[in-house]
Amino acid sequence: DALRKLEADGLVVIQAHLGARVKEMRLDEFKEMCEFRLALESHAAGLAAANRTAGDLVELGLALDEMKRLTKLLSQSRDEKDLIAELVREDVRFHVAIINASRNNLLKKEILRLHVVNRVVFGPLGVDTMSTARVDRETHRQEVIRDHQQIYDAVAASNSLEARSMMERHIQDILDNRLRIFAKHTETETARPLTPEEQVYHP
Repeated sequence: DALRKLEADGLVVIQAHLGARVKEMRLDEFKEMCEFRLALESHAAGLAAANRTAGDLVELGLALDEMKRLTKLLSQSRDEKDLIAELVREDVRFHVAIINASRNNLLKKEILRLHVVNRVVFGPLGVDTMSTARVDRETHRQEVIRDHQQIYDAVAASNSLEARSMMERHIQDILDNRLRIFAKHTETETARPLTPEEQVYHP
């Protein structure tokens, strides 16, 4: 089942009477995972530009439009949690559309597994809420929209080199940020129970 798959991947520990808990990950392990994700997702973007269909572009465009709408709402709202959850879902939707457009099932399986690792490590809302300064979060969201627009434009133009380069930059920025957060919290972080969202496994 889902929890056993997470356990087999080394993401959780299942203990009698305690249930499933997130397994602590060392910084060097997390860094290796980040480097692996960077290589896979940038390659997938290049393939997507070469293999995408009109339907793929529609799906990418819908996800991007929703991300823009939610980002605008977030800039006007103080009640962020639900909007952030929606934004994260649309961000994942965009990346899954890129993976699907690559037409490579092995890439898809591995990248989606890494997305699960990310969700388990950082929680269902990602790192967005970890920044204490609201202006920092808003700046970050605008940068994310810019990155996704550039990736979309490159895929739409069937420019594999540009799509790969834009995705590589986007993922590198995200991973650099998450590595900093992970390094900061890893010394004090203890094992915690899984949330219901983290128990959903879709490789």
